[in-house]
Amino acid sequence: MIENFMAMLYELAHTGNGALIPVLCLAGAYLLGAVSPSILLGRLYGVDIRDKGSGNAGTTNALRVLGKKVAALTLAIDILKGCAAVLLARMVLGDAFALLCGLAALCGHIWPIFFQFKGGKGVATALGAVMAFDIRIGLALAGLALLLIFVTKRVSVGALAAAAALPIAIQMVYPAYFAIAALIAVLVWVKHRQNIGRLLKGQEPKLKFKAQ
Repeated sequence: MIENFMAMLYELAHTGNGALIPVLCLAGAYLLGAVSPSILLGRLYGVDIRDKGSGNAGTTNALRVLGKKVAALTLAIDILKGCAAVLLARMVLGDAFALLCGLAALCGHIWPIFFQFKGGKGVATALGAVMAFDIRIGLALAGLALLLIFVTKRVSVGALAAAAALPIAIQMVYPAYFAIAALIAVLVWVKHRQNIGRLLKGQEPKLKFKAQ
């Protein structure tokens, strides 16, 4: 996937005048997404979070391994990454390019160049991108995710449901962006394939809080 993304950047860079700014926005969004707070904060505690717990560099594993404060900070930064990528793209290039830069930030989070291309599952970053693109859709998806997490005590259930609902919501309001929303949803589902397997077997662990 990362090879295809970089190939796309290369092609855009050679399409003529005016292509440089979109390329820079895409590259900037990717690099922004590639900053992984759970990995950086984990290093402050002397651990590589990718070697602990589930091995995922995201909020849920940060909660299990490092506690509530680190998890909350990880969640906030990951959401802000997606928001910033979309808002900056909108200021420079308008709405047409905004959600695509959100997708680039998601790719950066999942495959971070700074951390051997081994990152998180992208739920929080994707949510931030959607919230910046349309706050109504973002809040609706966040509400759906939180409801299902509360009912099932499984973060993956809420994340998968919100991801599945994203292309439907985008199709209803912004049909021109359905393909980008669908790709975001597919990436989130693919990154959760192990969770899906455990859910089907009834083996997905419930959310537990670390004391610190």
